[in-house]
Amino acid sequence: MFSFLVVLVKPVAALSKETGETITLPAASRESEISLEEALSKRQSTRSFADEALNLNELSQLLWAAQGITHGREFRTAPSAGALYPLEVYALVGRIQGLSSGLCKYNIGKHTLTRVKEGDQRESFSDAVYQPTIIKQAPLTLIISAVYNRTTVKYGERGIRYVHMEVGHAGQNVMIQATALGLGCVGIGAFDDDFVKDFLGSKEEAPLYIIPIGRPMR
Repeated sequence: MFSFLVVLVKPVAALSKETGETITLPAASRESEISLEEALSKRQSTRSFADEALNLNELSQLLWAAQGITHGREFRTAPSAGALYPLEVYALVGRIQGLSSGLCKYNIGKHTLTRVKEGDQRESFSDAVYQPTIIKQAPLTLIISAVYNRTTVKYGERGIRYVHMEVGHAGQNVMIQATALGLGCVGIGAFDDDFVKDFLGSKEEAPLYIIPIGRPMR
């Protein structure tokens, strides 16, 4: 029986190219009380969340599962064609203990967050999806976008397929990690692309996946 493992990453606080507050994340844990097989069997889509906050350790673990560094300086939790890593990850923070609400970008190499927007943005961001209540309820929503050119510069049009495969890998990592933490989540692909792109404030990134996460409603 394999254990569901995560790798220890020590956080480094440093300002990224974005202008905003830098938030140091706790190191990700490398051990779990649940096996990979159990997490796979328990995974299911959750669309209703309890009115409870997540904590910084859970946020750290989920971000690491999406795109964290596994070993060396380059390799990540999800495979990438040519190790070109086109994905970017954002955390829409609603209720996280010890962290004020807002939109933050995950600095993958440093395992830190950079604040992009202040204040609870869930109400406004919910307009992007066709089931807005899910976003409004979730204490955390991860948004995964891609810079296609990082991959297509090497692989041409075929690289678009590789990027889509990669975001699927990252999304599944998040879902299995959420399950291992006793959390619920759901993958959303039906959203207004232009709205999300404007919300993120990055013209070169294409939004691909939205994953609301929280404690399941009981």
